[in-house]
Amino acid sequence: MKTEKLLNAIGKIDDNLIYGAVNDAKTKKKNIWIKWSAAAAFLAFVIFSVTQFIPKSNFMEELPKLPMLSISETSNEAMGFEGYMAYEISELVNANPWNENMEISTLPVYQNPLSYDENFIEHGADFTIMKTYLLEVANRLGMDTDNLPISDNTPSAEEQAAVLEKTNGDIPDGYFNPTAVIAEKNGIEIEVDASLTAKITFDPAVTLPDGYVFSYDSSYDDIASVAEYLKETYKDLLGMDNPQINIYGGDYNIDLQQSYKIEFYNAANNLTDLILNYNFNRTAFYCDENGDLYMARIFQPNLSKKVADYPIISAEEAKELLLNGNYITTVPYEMPGENYIAKRELVYRTSKHEKYYMPYYRFYVELPDMKKDNGIKLYGVYYVPAVNKAYITDMPIWDGSFNS
Repeated sequence: MKTEKLLNAIGKIDDNLIYGAVNDAKTKKKNIWIKWSAAAAFLAFVIFSVTQFIPKSNFMEELPKLPMLSISETSNEAMGFEGYMAYEISELVNANPWNENMEISTLPVYQNPLSYDENFIEHGADFTIMKTYLLEVANRLGMDTDNLPISDNTPSAEEQAAVLEKTNGDIPDGYFNPTAVIAEKNGIEIEVDASLTAKITFDPAVTLPDGYVFSYDSSYDDIASVAEYLKETYKDLLGMDNPQINIYGGDYNIDLQQSYKIEFYNAANNLTDLILNYNFNRTAFYCDENGDLYMARIFQPNLSKKVADYPIISAEEAKELLLNGNYITTVPYEMPGENYIAKRELVYRTSKHEKYYMPYYRFYVELPDMKKDNGIKLYGVYYVPAVNKAYITDMPIWDGSFNS
């Protein structure tokens, strides 16, 4: 039954049914009670039915009052064109634990403790936290943390003098401020930057046992085998209760070499923590040109400044925003249309230049004009905020310049 018919039905209730008992003085009190009960029950039924057909938003409470969020101008960093070459979208893989069947209504948003001025000078670094984190990583590597000298990356006096001479002293305030702390011992260097990414460099690089093929163009199976080896060999460095392997990539380079990368993240007992671990608390391993392990990175952004848990939209709602131009991207082409959407996933944008660490839907979109004669396709990436737009002050809109 349509809403308007139900509303009309209320007006067609027989007045005698509702008021007859009052007007009939000869009716017994028992009958009065029965008629009033019947009328009340019928009215309750009608009202209940109407509420089922009137849009629920009319009856729901307003969205919770939460701080407004903004998408910083530096969200579109000049990192180049974020695109991936593959014959089919199924070749682009990762171990993202999110899927569209997950029942998640809210996700947390965090304010980035770091900020950048107009000269891209970094502010907000906490060197106490950075040093504590460095010592934690050193301890995982079995280093003697009681006798580990820690320095920072402040340029030497000679380096500063060379820069001042080259620029005629025209440099912004804070240009020479340190941005990382460093420790080195027995061929292992640890550098922790302000975003709390620990870079571990092995010199000499570590040669893996025979049978492991760790190179830029190793097959998926070879990389999976290497990941299992690293998971066991470097379990102390990982520092995870239940490390999960994330083999991601599968895209091709201009020489049509396919490549995969290795990361780990910790499992969790609930979906929110699982999503957060996948996006924020990660460890990656890298090979050199000889197939040796030369570097690892541990990503652990400072999430101490939680703003709130925000309502998120569905993937379908995000698709409508994408089609409306409400996205940010480094792709130098307008989104070509719904038919070219190949894949979508929920992620956090975790760059140190983000003003807020907030969830986005990440859309992989085929760029039809970029398809090669050999059949390889180019998929560009477009981001749509997953937070309900009611909380975003500067919802991005495509205007041909990729500004948010």
